[in-house]
Amino acid sequence: MTFIEELRWRGMIHDIMPGTEEQLQKEMTTAYVGIDPTADSLHIGHLVSVMLLKHFQLAGHKPMIVLGGATGMIGDPSGKSEERNLLSESTLKHNQARIKDQLNNFLDFNGDENSAEIVNNYDWMKKISFLEFIRDIGKHITVNYMMAKDSVKKRLNNEAKTGLSFTEFSYQLVQGYDFFYLYEHKNCKLQMGGSDQWGNITTGTELIRRKLNGEAFAITCPLITKADGGKFGKTEKGNVWLAKKYTSSYKFYQFWLNVSDQDAERYIKIFTLLNKDEIEKLITEHNTAPHLRILQSALAKEITILVHSEEDYNSAVEASKILFGKGTKETLSKIDEETFLSVFEGVPQFEINMSNIVNGINVTDLLIEKTKIFASKGELRRLITGGGLSINKEKVVDADSIIDKSWLIDEKYILVQKGKKNYFLVKAIN
Repeated sequence: MTFIEELRWRGMIHDIMPGTEEQLQKEMTTAYVGIDPTADSLHIGHLVSVMLLKHFQLAGHKPMIVLGGATGMIGDPSGKSEERNLLSESTLKHNQARIKDQLNNFLDFNGDENSAEIVNNYDWMKKISFLEFIRDIGKHITVNYMMAKDSVKKRLNNEAKTGLSFTEFSYQLVQGYDFFYLYEHKNCKLQMGGSDQWGNITTGTELIRRKLNGEAFAITCPLITKADGGKFGKTEKGNVWLAKKYTSSYKFYQFWLNVSDQDAERYIKIFTLLNKDEIEKLITEHNTAPHLRILQSALAKEITILVHSEEDYNSAVEASKILFGKGTKETLSKIDEETFLSVFEGVPQFEINMSNIVNGINVTDLLIEKTKIFASKGELRRLITGGGLSINKEKVVDADSIIDKSWLIDEKYILVQKGKKNYFLVKAIN
């Protein structure tokens, strides 16, 4: 399949400018996606554009990423109800460096003809004065043209009446200049992005046409939503990030594992590199036995390995077993502390002095005297008799069993389980 055919069956095309497909068939083409580095990690909302570039490179074309060191200082009004906080130059530089590291997982920067390239629009914007900009660029795009953009109209008409600052209004012109600059200096003829970027992208193609009499092209992909209408990539705690320090590999894996059947069928086409035959086979198998969640498992595996690593994926799978009753003491000892704490985030925690563990403490004293997990010896004995108490996933059969240092997970934790779903963490401290 050609690049466009690939995108079409994956459901990744929203708008495409006439002539784009012919341009891509004619020659190796350079295309770019813009990412404003407003955080030091990409989140999964960025992944659609990144996957566009991945398929673009696999089709033999040259992908380019514009990290918006300049535009990131302004803020794009597209899809926003309020003006973005402006970031300092030092913060933006830090964010750009971290994002570059993440993009290495997706794109090939090895120096071949269609090697991926990262550029920063601050490098060319810092050289142009305000007067030069409005004289040489601003005169080619009318206010009427800019006011007609949906992103501008929505903000001007929004019920909150927050209005639209001149800073934000100028964003589409600055982004348009990026396209113009890359067309002129990098022979970049195509810009891609989310469907909310269509207005900004076409401002660039219009500037190229009017100022250089050149022909440039645009492709946008649909904004990804959930089947229930909820916002894709958002959890109760905010964005699902690619950086493990914000979203652990376990939580990242769980996000994809828990999507609906309808969403899994869409997402596996967009967020994995599995081919059409492989995906259609998985869909058929899934529909035969939906309760096995075959699509979700394949999706979670592919995207976790792509973003993190196979080791992180295996760790997330092991960690998942713990909560669903298949975990063992050995499973607990295998996973790292970060994953372990992710699994048990929010469960009640108790602290105990490390000396108690080093000297050895019986189950009764640990769970009643030191931690108050049980209110009485009677309650504790009844649960043990009924087979409902586990420590580190091992059934407790005797209230006088001794817990010592050999029981510590990561040399500091003990996991207590009452019944099937009630977990408690005991942390040994010095």
